[in-house]
Amino acid sequence: MARKTVLVSDISGVEIPEGKGATIRITFRDARKGVRELDVTDEEAERLGGRSVARRGRRPKASSSG
Repeated sequence: MARKTVLVSDISGVEIPEGKGATIRITFRDARKGVRELDVTDEEAERLGGRSVARRGRRPKASSSG
């Protein structure tokens, strides 16, 4: 028997379509409180805003012409 996982927004309760949505991660300054995560739709995540954070990893190599 096949199973299908359905994601539901923790804020509005709306079903999140497959391939859409976001996870909001809340990290407390007091590490003893741990970390909380919320599953939300794309629209809810955009509405909440926040600051943009640079992606981690290696920088792409500079293309050399010649």
